[in-house]
Amino acid sequence: MGPPLKLFKNQKYQELKQECIKDGRLFCDPTFLPENDSLFYNRLLPGKVVWKRPQDICDDPRLIVGNISNHQLIQGRLGHKPMVSAFSCLAVQESHWTKTIPNHKEQEWDPRKLDKYAGIFRFRFWHFGEWTEVVIDDLLPTINGDLVFSFSTSMNEFWNALLEKAYAKLLGCYEALDGLTTTDIIVDFTGTLAETVDMQKGRYTELVEEKYKLFGELYKTFTKGGLICCSIESPNQEEQEVETDWGLLKGHTYTMTDIRKIRLGERLVEVFSTEKLYMVRLRNPLGRQEWSGPWSEISEEWQQLTVADRKNLGLVMSDDGEFWMSLEDFCRNFHELNVCRNVNNPIFGRKALESVVGCWTVDDDPLMNRSGGCYNNRDTFLQNPQYIFTVPEDGHKVIMSLQQKDLRTYRRMGRPDNYIIGFELFKVEMNRKFRLHHLYIQERAGTSTYIDTRTVFLSKYLKKGNYVLVPTMFQHGRTSEFLLRIFSEVPVQLRELTLDMPKMSCWNLARGYPKVVTQITVHSAEGLEKKYANETVNPYLIIKCGKEEVRSPVQKNTVHAIFDTQAIFYRRTTDIPIIVQVWNSRKFCDQFLGQVTLDADPSDCRDLKSLYLRKKGGPTAKVKQGHISFKVISSDDLTEL
Repeated sequence: MGPPLKLFKNQKYQELKQECIKDGRLFCDPTFLPENDSLFYNRLLPGKVVWKRPQDICDDPRLIVGNISNHQLIQGRLGHKPMVSAFSCLAVQESHWTKTIPNHKEQEWDPRKLDKYAGIFRFRFWHFGEWTEVVIDDLLPTINGDLVFSFSTSMNEFWNALLEKAYAKLLGCYEALDGLTTTDIIVDFTGTLAETVDMQKGRYTELVEEKYKLFGELYKTFTKGGLICCSIESPNQEEQEVETDWGLLKGHTYTMTDIRKIRLGERLVEVFSTEKLYMVRLRNPLGRQEWSGPWSEISEEWQQLTVADRKNLGLVMSDDGEFWMSLEDFCRNFHELNVCRNVNNPIFGRKALESVVGCWTVDDDPLMNRSGGCYNNRDTFLQNPQYIFTVPEDGHKVIMSLQQKDLRTYRRMGRPDNYIIGFELFKVEMNRKFRLHHLYIQERAGTSTYIDTRTVFLSKYLKKGNYVLVPTMFQHGRTSEFLLRIFSEVPVQLRELTLDMPKMSCWNLARGYPKVVTQITVHSAEGLEKKYANETVNPYLIIKCGKEEVRSPVQKNTVHAIFDTQAIFYRRTTDIPIIVQVWNSRKFCDQFLGQVTLDADPSDCRDLKSLYLRKKGGPTAKVKQGHISFKVISSDDLTEL
């Protein structure tokens, strides 16, 4: 079973098609009429626009001619360059374009069955978290017989022109496509999760280890059905499409069509003085202006390979506009890399992507208001929605994406396309269950850019622990919907924090409703006991309060351990102490190294403290070797922390 499918305008393709065939007529879409409002919001196109069906434009029209990826695409007189780049990228992976163009053979023109052709097509888009099917007729805008928007150099092929029309219908009109980025469009075509990599900031030409780590990520993404494109920065409009010294175009998007790590045979090792080649193959969607540097078709490297060598190594080109580059030249020449990961399939049965639709809402009650503005608005910032997730292991890359609901359909009313949005990330207590109210001890683990684009993202390698993500608009007091997606190769269990404090219930009334909330951060445990000089000590913490406890990760082979472990407890009384124990992780039986016992009264000092470890038995027990540094904050206001 695939994901549930939403029908745009509630139009049912098969029913509409059968009605047209029965009546012997071609479909004309009443929800997207062949008129100016389908083209623009509030302006007229210079020249006379005539909407024509493909059979009136050429002989023997086809949805797809041969291999979908083999033809150059042209943006047309009023077309959108990012659309052409997205089409080219989509065509790389069959698993994606066959989802966007469902049952393409059934939709194809068949000259032997013209009585079954109804001039109706359907396409599917990933629209704000839902797969949405859009039905269109085949009337396309032309001037003097030429298509106004994108078209194929195979003049009887129409898949991209019809797909563009369906996308324009989904967003309101053709003009709504203005301002979309290539990655916006690819995400809508495929449901992938996009990440933008700044090649210069990553310093991949200088840092060899980072370069090969990047190659590994790109290889994994591509082989798992992801889509990748790249571009060269153009400092101003005048330099758009200007050719570099190596034949590449500035401000132009290239599509990655293959990536290979190649082990060379003995003869080729001598030729190239290396045992391995790290290679990428790129395509210019316009089919011109190819790379002229090393490994280009006219290069010395290419001439060193026989036809058999190229085939054996997989260094083949199946398309005009395709060329190979070494990883080194790729990192040196391109400035921006857009990596669109295929996140629709779980990895080994595990859920790799978590997503949730949320909303910024306004309410007079501060505890109910969910539109607090950006981090600069310290008094209201934490009124925004809050989401917590858990990273179960150290060192995993987590990609966080925040997408606001597209407002293009409201452009006719004068509303902006996008608000300025962003999000903040905080490392929080390992047992947090309720919303954040003040940021006393939480570590600010990351922040996205704040910008008026449809989507912002943040990609980070995170340590094990709990994290709270706070999505925000730049200004407070505005309402809008958003889609939050988090991708990692380990499940992260995304969930919203909705409660401000423990609920009043018969159970906690019977045993006593909490009166005090306490946060504790244990920074370090130092000078720990060693029984003999070469003993290995692997310390970890257990922080207890009543029957609740939090356990830290184990620190390897150290008597001076940095933990920065956080916990939060809701206590009925300060008579229930907080106990911090230090243990040594051993193979058969863990060793107790000492503990401290804290009353943690609301009147206590909130500064960083240090206490010696003691044996079990309370604050007056015998002192042991070692001490811990910690900060503890208590309050009798359960919504302070």
